[in-house]
Amino acid sequence: QVQLVESGGGSVQAGGSLRLSCVASGFAYSSVCMAWFRQAPGKEREAVAAIYTGDDTTYYDDPVKGRFTISQDNAKNTVYLQMNSLKPEDTAMYFCAADSFCGDDVHGPRQVVELGGYGMDYWGTGTLVTISS
Repeated sequence: QVQLVESGGGSVQAGGSLRLSCVASGFAYSSVCMAWFRQAPGKEREAVAAIYTGDDTTYYDDPVKGRFTISQDNAKNTVYLQMNSLKPEDTAMYFCAADSFCGDDVHGPRQVVELGGYGMDYWGTGTLVTISS
C-alpha cells in the first residue's frame, strides 16, 4: 500500500522557518521524483519544488527560490522541505507527491514543477502551514 505521510506544518510568524517531512512507503523510492506542492484557500494548487531521488537534482518554483530547500534521504525514504524567511503568502496546505516515471532530462524535477502536479502518481494528505504577519 502506497503511503505519503507529511508532517512539520504549523503556525509561525513572518520571517520564521519550518521544516516539512514526507515519509514514503509502498513503492520504489530510490529512482523517482518527489515534489512539494501547495494550495492556499481559494487558489489553485502550485508546485513548490522537486527532487530526483536518484541523483538529488532539484528544481524550484520562482517564488520560493533562495528561501526553500528540498532534500531527501534515501535510507529513510523521506523528502524534506526546509522553509526559511517565510511570508504570509506562503500560507497554504502543503502536499508531498511522487512521480515514478521521472528521472531523465526529458522528464525530471524541472518538468515536474512546470507541470504543476499533473501526472504525479501518488499524493499525501497534506500538512497545514500558516504564516502570520
